[in-house]
Amino acid sequence: MPLFKTIKPNVETSIFVWKIEETYDDLYKEITLNELSEKRLSGMRSQLHQRGFLSVRHLLKEAGYSDFDLYYNEYGKPLLKDNKHISITHSFIFSAIIISSSDVGIDIEKNREKIVNIYHKFVNTEYDSLSNEDLIKQLTVIWGAKESMYKTYPYGGLSFYNHISIDPFLFEERKSTGKVIFENWKKKYHINFMFFEEGFTLVYALPFE
Repeated sequence: MPLFKTIKPNVETSIFVWKIEETYDDLYKEITLNELSEKRLSGMRSQLHQRGFLSVRHLLKEAGYSDFDLYYNEYGKPLLKDNKHISITHSFIFSAIIISSSDVGIDIEKNREKIVNIYHKFVNTEYDSLSNEDLIKQLTVIWGAKESMYKTYPYGGLSFYNHISIDPFLFEERKSTGKVIFENWKKKYHINFMFFEEGFTLVYALPFE
């Protein structure tokens, strides 16, 4: 059972990371899905996505929940029936969840060169700052930070470029701060990130209290 990592940012927040090494059948036979999840799973064309979906249900189990405790609002934001906040992510061979009494977000991304071709769509140089460190990893952190903050917002309409910003950071510090400013939603976040040897970047956002 490849629970890859657990992280405890504070007393009310837990992160669980799964390294997806099992087959689809092995992942499927260990859990029970609700009717909607069964329908979603059967509609996925890629087994990679199916395994990611199932591994998230294993992470829920690790956290003391089941698929029946999870539901989504009309904008696709995941919610838990006990009113705890949850954010979910998966990318290739990793999946992760973060659960907290505060509204939090998480993202995991594979470090890939193609992000350089699209950075102008999500990096606003009026607000975001680039340093002379590894550009691919740097852009991946920025994307992951913005994705994490985006996931805290319970409605639609947010723009990575216009409404979400991240302050300058250094790799060695593994942290930054960020903001979401959109209509009446004005919030600041602690941004934390880490790099895995497998070539992935994990980022999560915790709100300033």
